[in-house]
Amino acid sequence: MSPEYAMEGLFSEKSDVFSFAVLLLEIISSKRNTGFYHHKTHPNLLGYAWQLWNEGKTMELLDSRTADSISSPSQVMRCIHVGLLCAQEQPNDRPSMATIVFILCNDTTLPTLKQPAFILERSTSESNLPLPNSNNYIFITNVEGR
Repeated sequence: MSPEYAMEGLFSEKSDVFSFAVLLLEIISSKRNTGFYHHKTHPNLLGYAWQLWNEGKTMELLDSRTADSISSPSQVMRCIHVGLLCAQEQPNDRPSMATIVFILCNDTTLPTLKQPAFILERSTSESNLPLPNSNNYIFITNVEGR
């Protein structure tokens, strides 16, 4: 959910761009943004991707099961860059979908990144808490009158 929608209830085409960013990073990493607990200080995939980008370890985001079949690491880096670019906190800092398609289809210079939205860090006391587990059960509730 884009920051402007989560905080102010405002929805625009840039909200879709933010959602595209999360989806793109989820596809690359094969991990869900929600419930992501890979690193003790980052409770979500966006935070982890941003950390790897800053450390120059961006390719570590790629799912290890698909890493061997990648023929163009530069294209993966480009997709991660676009994902982080689309996750910018301010809607005006995010490109339009037409620009995203152009960037992905052409070898153009990519804009400089700012820190994406929702990069929250856990305190040390929070990082020692047990992590929630999900068994992904599906429950069906039948509503019946008395």
